[in-house]
Amino acid sequence: MSQRSHPQPPVLWEPRAEQRERAQITAFARWVAENRGVRAEDYDALWRWSVTDLDGFWSAIWEYFDIQADTPYERVFGRREMPGAEWFPGAKLNYARHIFRDRDDDAVAIRHASELRVLGAWTWGELKRRTAAIAAGLRRLGVGPGDRVVGYLPNIPESAAAFFACASIGAVWSSCSPDFGVRSVVDRFAQIEPKVLLAVDGYRYGGKDFDRTDVVSALRERLPSLEHTVMLSYLAGRPLDGTLTWEELEASGEGAELAFEPVPFDHPLWVLYSSGTTGLPKAIVQGHGGILLEQLKNIELHLDAQDGDRVFWFTTTGWMMWNLLVSVLLTRASIVLYDGSPGHPDLGTLWDLAERAGVTVFGTSAGYLSACMKEGIHPTEGRDLSAVRAIGSTGSPLSPEGFAWCYREFSDDLWLFSTSGGTDICSCLVGGVPTLPVYEGEIQARSLGMAVAAWDPDGKEVVGEVGELVVTEPAPSMPLYFWGDTDGERLRDSYFSMYPGIWRHGDWIEITERGTAIIYGRSDSTINRGGIRMGTSEIYRAVLALEEIVDALVVDVPQPDGGSRIELFVVVREGVALDDTLTRAIARRIREDCSPRHVPDAVHAIAEVPRTLSGKVLEVPVKRILMGERPEKVASRDSLANPEALDFFTRLAEERGRATP
Repeated sequence: MSQRSHPQPPVLWEPRAEQRERAQITAFARWVAENRGVRAEDYDALWRWSVTDLDGFWSAIWEYFDIQADTPYERVFGRREMPGAEWFPGAKLNYARHIFRDRDDDAVAIRHASELRVLGAWTWGELKRRTAAIAAGLRRLGVGPGDRVVGYLPNIPESAAAFFACASIGAVWSSCSPDFGVRSVVDRFAQIEPKVLLAVDGYRYGGKDFDRTDVVSALRERLPSLEHTVMLSYLAGRPLDGTLTWEELEASGEGAELAFEPVPFDHPLWVLYSSGTTGLPKAIVQGHGGILLEQLKNIELHLDAQDGDRVFWFTTTGWMMWNLLVSVLLTRASIVLYDGSPGHPDLGTLWDLAERAGVTVFGTSAGYLSACMKEGIHPTEGRDLSAVRAIGSTGSPLSPEGFAWCYREFSDDLWLFSTSGGTDICSCLVGGVPTLPVYEGEIQARSLGMAVAAWDPDGKEVVGEVGELVVTEPAPSMPLYFWGDTDGERLRDSYFSMYPGIWRHGDWIEITERGTAIIYGRSDSTINRGGIRMGTSEIYRAVLALEEIVDALVVDVPQPDGGSRIELFVVVREGVALDDTLTRAIARRIREDCSPRHVPDAVHAIAEVPRTLSGKVLEVPVKRILMGERPEKVASRDSLANPEALDFFTRLAEERGRATP
């Protein structure tokens, strides 16, 4: 690994004394000092305690957040090793009980809007009533603890109520957004053999209506375990024979009391899926207790969601950020949902929603913030966004330019927190801390309870250098197992094959001397030139700084002679041509910002960058196509947002004679 020699970046934000005092992590640190005798003088000391005394930290989280267990736990650990850690043996509880405890029926729980619905609200009373009705209706359909219920649903309140209903029963939830194609949904849901499908008849995106009744019919045919299908009329499409309507499901349970089935700490809560760019997506199982503890810790202490906050995150039901967003209801904050395109009618639509809904914490992707910056969007022009106290960014590394843009557009009193973690833990490994400064281009800190480090190939920790992101101690929301992975081989191969007993996350990370973190992209798509390893995010930052470039993808393709070839694919702004002048400008920018070794061997213009439905760039699949593998082997087209974007790379491989027949 190469030593990083960048100077300390500017501090963009420092919390005021009253902000530090108000932060919930301050109250937690004070409680720990008073009740556990742990006196941490700063965040770094608190973090170090949290990852060295796991029993003390996680039992403190349990007690501090007053976890309600029908049966108490015997000890924090049954087994501590990874994989296979056993947490809080003996405990029986229910995640959904903590969603609904001590609620004011008249208070707003969810604000919601979509391209089909104007801004509306559900009170806690309505959410509880409808959750109880759905739960009772599902029980009448034969759903019990451990049964799988799957949702092919948009990001609307009904979806949240359905999930909470499943959790209350002890059934296992899983969801895909309705922009997933048949094969992509079947690849996921078929693995877990669901008993009930909750589906939508269609949706609107970008001003266009998409009827999904044919997709639902195909799903019913290709999921033989299904006993019942319930259809929600969202687009007002045609009903399907042999299905129940959503109204019938709720009516069958109308008036029922909401009850909570006590389940073991490690009882499955939901199944999430890896991106599915290669092979079948991994069906990642996470449990009631682990998710409950992790989400309370993350959302209360790191996100700092408080009474009166209105938390928004742009997501779909096919991304783990939806699971995290609805888990915000474990706290005293309310949530804001949006279903539709973030770019319709223009990129200002989410900022419009933030104004209308009074959003206080605005969560989005780094890509959206970068797009707003590129397109000259000014969020506060003509909008009252004074309620927005924090912006959260995830999905990919936010560039230093993106940080600077947010502070130019808002004020120096804005808390901008970038996070990184993922589906694997449904949380953040590194992220926001409301009592720490924000350095341009850097993530504030490692999350409490997450023993994150950067390791070199020999398994030695490095600071101030780029290394493999590893987690050296177990955490409660790590996967219980992959569904169907009976011997645990896929799970071990996914996380523990490089460093036995140590979680390897698959990202390049630098932990600075300040304790901040910088993510450099996926380690399996990192470009190594002469011993200098560079994450693709660094190259993208350099390239996208050019006004002529709006998107990019870079891969390092091995060649038959044993060498390799860096190929850069760019989307140029409308009216711009990729000529010699622009190609030289790209090379100069990469040479100056990254290294001369990482100047691409070739630059190509493409119409669009291929991405998964959750927005991830398909670097590794593109690389494999250019190495001669068949496209259908390296990427499921139904898991892609724009599958036709792969065709360019297939043709290029064929022209070079490297395509597999």
